[in-house]
Amino acid sequence: MIKILVNDGIHPDGKLLMEEANYQVDDTKIPQEELPTQLPSYDAIIVRSATKVRKELIDQCPNLKVIARGGVGMDNIDVEYARSKGIKVINTPKASSQAVAELVMGHFFTLSRFLHRANRDMTTKGATEFKALKKQYAGGVQLRGKTLGIIGFGRIGQEVARLALGLGMRVLASDLYDNTVNIDLSTPHAPEVAFSVRVTTVPLSRVLAESDYITIHVPSSDKPVIGAEEIQKLKDGVFLVNTSRGGTIDEAVLLDALESGKVAGAALDVFVNEPTPNADLLNHPGISVSPHIGASTLEAQCNIGLELADAFIEFFGEDN
Repeated sequence: MIKILVNDGIHPDGKLLMEEANYQVDDTKIPQEELPTQLPSYDAIIVRSATKVRKELIDQCPNLKVIARGGVGMDNIDVEYARSKGIKVINTPKASSQAVAELVMGHFFTLSRFLHRANRDMTTKGATEFKALKKQYAGGVQLRGKTLGIIGFGRIGQEVARLALGLGMRVLASDLYDNTVNIDLSTPHAPEVAFSVRVTTVPLSRVLAESDYITIHVPSSDKPVIGAEEIQKLKDGVFLVNTSRGGTIDEAVLLDALESGKVAGAALDVFVNEPTPNADLLNHPGISVSPHIGASTLEAQCNIGLELADAFIEFFGEDN
């Protein structure tokens, strides 16, 4: 029987689908330090971001055939080394794109209308300083007609583009590879009005220089995508959102840019020192924060579980 360790959780629908294929699916979490002694008895492991599957652990698990990541990024897995040992490494790039894109737009609305600050102040001052708060937060801006820059134009970036185009924003996208994408703006409820918009990627320098809002959707790298040099190329008063990887925007540089007014506001769903982010980021009035919840919707988690189950059944077949 195929034995699968689900160490960071999976939606019940995905677990059920694998069990119906006659796999043994264990979802009781094993602490990281105990994995070298317990993981060798499994054929596969499913992780999210908490569990690390590094070279040393891989070497201790000769029976391991599949390492799966419930999500997009695989920073916590030594992917190339695993593949060099003949281990299949998979993730779920399609399942959470909509969820992440909606969070991005939620943060853009929040920053544009000071909702992160107004919500806090209303709970403590709303009953006594209502008029003052109304005046304080009356200078918001609208997204329609603004330019959105998307750095990284894969599935998530394209989904953000779809939402932004629907709002009437101009979209500029950059990617490592030149690409032209037809963004489908149809909805399941009104197929008779289906249409698409063609978006062709442009150089990063143009995205930095022309965008009123910027969102980043790239794999991890050795240096920030937006550091001190890139900050200087941005429009004054730009809004930034990072739901990609902690450090994709240099956090120290970001704080300085907020203080100078170069950046009007920023939103962070990911941080360098998770799960203990820099308190200056969490408490800065110009930053909207969320606790790494980009893919954490009920729909996305169900989709992730089902996509993983389908991938396992395709790889192993049904264990009869």
